[in-house]
Amino acid sequence: MKTPLSIKIYSSVSELPENWNGMTLANIFLSKEYLAILEKSAPTNMTCHFIGLFKEGKLAGVALSQFLDLNKMESFGERDKCLKTAVRNVVFKNFCSHILIIGNNMLTGQNAFAFSDKIDKIQGLQALKIASEKLETIFKKKGLKAHVTTFKDFAMEESAGFKQAGYQNYFQYSTQPNMLFTIPSHWKSEQDYINALTKKYRDQYKRARKKAEGIEKRKMHLEDIIKHEDTIYDLYHHVAKNAHFNTFFLTKHHFRTFKEKLKDKFLFYGYFLDEKLIGFNTLIKNGEVMDTYFLGYDESVQREKMLYLNMLYDMVAYSINKGFKEIIFARTALEIKSSIGAKPQEMFGLGQHSNTFIDLAFEKIFCYLEPTVVWQERNPFR
Repeated sequence: MKTPLSIKIYSSVSELPENWNGMTLANIFLSKEYLAILEKSAPTNMTCHFIGLFKEGKLAGVALSQFLDLNKMESFGERDKCLKTAVRNVVFKNFCSHILIIGNNMLTGQNAFAFSDKIDKIQGLQALKIASEKLETIFKKKGLKAHVTTFKDFAMEESAGFKQAGYQNYFQYSTQPNMLFTIPSHWKSEQDYINALTKKYRDQYKRARKKAEGIEKRKMHLEDIIKHEDTIYDLYHHVAKNAHFNTFFLTKHHFRTFKEKLKDKFLFYGYFLDEKLIGFNTLIKNGEVMDTYFLGYDESVQREKMLYLNMLYDMVAYSINKGFKEIIFARTALEIKSSIGAKPQEMFGLGQHSNTFIDLAFEKIFCYLEPTVVWQERNPFR
């Protein structure tokens, strides 16, 4: 496949063109500042590269790639103890342990690329396919063969563009939906949100808030994050290892690095009970969109105090008060997020296995390995 675009692959933020951020104004997760966070504190089993697309010598597109080595994982998730989980772990270790991703495996949504209006989107997608092949060669020279190459996460209406760009040999897969909360323009305060709830969900709100009495929520600054770093990591790690499925774990200094690089665009809230940190959540300001990020909590307190539900309400309240238009709640905990008003957006990815014979059956295998989550969508609004 030929492309009118030239491709450059970078391994360090210091190498990026000066006008890189001019391409990423609409998405903080492709900015130099965020990429610097990945460079400094990506999970230990992740290697990141940054892709520049050039038209007539001028930067016209940017993208992110992540290479995951699952052989370095201590666990893929300990929540489900069953035969399917055991089979999944064996398959991933032996046939899918090296995964090349065009996109961001640490986030939900289209954080893979940004193109300028100077290039046709189909040409951009064709160039990214070539870039992925260049990356496969880079890792192969290091003795790391990419078993699976995948492009993620995209809204369903974007699938036609990928087909036009020559991705017919990739299988299309769906994962758990992205949970999105759209904030009506006439809401100006948390009370507007409460007023919009049905009696059942207004009672749920009141019950959760009453349960949380005695817990103090604090906005934590860099020095606070550093001071409580060990506890923060323990709270995060407890939640992460009990997830349905994991392909990475954050480093201990990840949140510190986030605060150092993004400053006021990264919000860290700690929840204290009797002066002890028992939970936290994080938010990232991304233009008019608020992205929820990782959180952690003490399981015994979370059950008693309905801590997780209260965190969700706090995220909604803050976003309304500050005039954001949308909250991205990402995947996981679909039903409880639905109960506070988030709606599912179906997402898809494209994948291809390097082994031709495995690739023929990989779509069926992948669908089997993907954890199935049965949940009921709620509608809390009148």
